[in-house]
Amino acid sequence: MIGVDKVEDIRRRARRGESVSGIAAATGVSGPTVRKYIAAGDLSPRPPATRGRTSSPMMEPYAETVEGWLREDLRVWRKQRHTARRIHDRLVEEEGFQGSYETVRNFVRAARGRIARERGEREAQGYPVLDWRPGECQVDFGQADFRVRGTLRRGHYLVVEFPHSNVGLAQVFWGETAECVCHGLRAAFEFAGGVPSRAVFDNATEVGRRVGSKVVTSALFRAFAAHYGLDYSFTNPYSGNEKGSVENKVGALRRNLFVPVPSFHDVEAFNRRLLERCAAASEGKPHYRKGAAESGLFEEDRAAMSPLPGAPFSCVAWVTRKCDAQGCFKAGGDHRYSAGPALAGAEVAVAMGAFEVTVVGPGGEVAATYERMWGDAPTCSTDPLAQLELLCLRSGGWRDSVVRSALPGELVAYLDSEDPADLRADLRALRDSAARVGWRAAVEGASRALEATGGVDAASLELSAAVAASGGARTEYDEPVDLSGYDRALGLAEGGGADA
Repeated sequence: MIGVDKVEDIRRRARRGESVSGIAAATGVSGPTVRKYIAAGDLSPRPPATRGRTSSPMMEPYAETVEGWLREDLRVWRKQRHTARRIHDRLVEEEGFQGSYETVRNFVRAARGRIARERGEREAQGYPVLDWRPGECQVDFGQADFRVRGTLRRGHYLVVEFPHSNVGLAQVFWGETAECVCHGLRAAFEFAGGVPSRAVFDNATEVGRRVGSKVVTSALFRAFAAHYGLDYSFTNPYSGNEKGSVENKVGALRRNLFVPVPSFHDVEAFNRRLLERCAAASEGKPHYRKGAAESGLFEEDRAAMSPLPGAPFSCVAWVTRKCDAQGCFKAGGDHRYSAGPALAGAEVAVAMGAFEVTVVGPGGEVAATYERMWGDAPTCSTDPLAQLELLCLRSGGWRDSVVRSALPGELVAYLDSEDPADLRADLRALRDSAARVGWRAAVEGASRALEATGGVDAASLELSAAVAASGGARTEYDEPVDLSGYDRALGLAEGGGADA
């Protein structure tokens, strides 16, 4: 396209009788262009081309193919759909297309808008403002890093957000299973003091999975919802605006509460503090749209909730496992746990919780409790305490035992140096102490006894383990202690007078 000044010059020269070739040479344009503008009957301004127009004739032979790809995209994960760049590459490779990327990009943009309008999607029409009633909540997961016992770990945090007040409550987990969702919801309900009138979920892992137009929920979550009388629903596919409030809150909590990276030893204790911090973040803060304080609106949310049931829900999924010859089994992936040698070959019931795995023997007794392991990598969580009984009888397995690998290096070196009889005696002392004060305190007591006395006899171990179990804190008294009675006693013992 040439400028208006040049068009005017071409037409002026034509009116003077100049030849087409002469005009072309004088204006620097081609002969056909000169003829086009001489013959043009209407030079009125035309509307500018918009992004929605697909006027390029180069795309006409490929329009049906490209639109077919875009419609197929509607049935796949949104993160694996065609980009305009990928469509251009496929057209070049598969169809011999020779046009530019910009030509394809403009066509794809317009085609997507047309398809969206045909489907009546809100994406093509803008997002309506949804009005959420008091007591309703949205639920979603986010991810953040946490430093746990000195190790950086990627975690998941469940956010229960109340759109009416914009208050969000978060709980940290290491997975996104139904056990984690139910555990987090229970904590949020108990903190809020009631059960929301409705909860809206995305396709949260193991809570609800959309199969076509139907959502299939897990048995544990259905039991949870029945226990609390919770009404729930799931967002429509490709309708992110239906849970945009909670998605914004997921990001806000990450920026405000998890920066810098939190550091803690006990995630459950951290979660209890986290609920208070979430509520404090809304104190005095005005609602982004309503202007009223979020904390005040949250009281309206609370007033609209149903009362909590009389007993809390046990958020565990029960499975059965058969133990191997060592009394071990796998659960929750490639994670190995021990029920103890006494249950070798037996079938046990296993309660999979958000943070713990509890093993129950055939008689209903609790055989062991472990911290739940997560991830795809194999782990072994066998309890050293469960192995001590057998090891005390068969100390020949000491070198390759779980107990040995669980002890600190200096203690291992000392026990390695002992003869079999002394080793069995010290292992029995460790076993008895652990039964009274716990495994960690017993191990710490053994290390303290070794450092103080050069050995691990039963008496030194018992005293040191008791100190370790108490935290080693000094005893403080409310009032000063009167020791004068001891002075008088000492005076009598040394032959003092009656006054003494």
